[in-house]
Amino acid sequence: MQGTVQQVFLQFTANKPEMDGKTFAKVSKDCHLLDKKLTSTDVDLIFAKIKPTPAARSITYAQFEKGLQMMAEKKGVGIQDVQNQILNAGGPHFQGTKADAVKFHDDKNLYTGVHANGGPSTIDKNHGGLNTICDRSQADVRGVKK
Repeated sequence: MQGTVQQVFLQFTANKPEMDGKTFAKVSKDCHLLDKKLTSTDVDLIFAKIKPTPAARSITYAQFEKGLQMMAEKKGVGIQDVQNQILNAGGPHFQGTKADAVKFHDDKNLYTGVHANGGPSTIDKNHGGLNTICDRSQADVRGVKK
């Protein structure tokens, strides 16, 4: 059982030996440990208590186990129940937003104007090179070469 809880710890930390406060809060959220007795504020306070020093930003697996014990006490359940809840969750849950299809952006058949014919060029030819900067040949009033 201990090894599997440690495996879940490593899944949340991406195989790193230490966990930061944000990830500790994510464990409690993803494993459905939060309820009326244990809030996200309580989880932050527990993390602050189990850190090795006040300036530290991460905890080890042993400190993580101590944090689980404190969560169990706060919830009023045994440590085994909290560990089972973590094991049943399996690991981190990643979620993201997928962009919807945008008709006028995605479908090139609906492009209008200059963009329908390939659009303007963003790369000017023969501008900015040394041969054009140092060119002192005659030009008219508008700067166009004769």
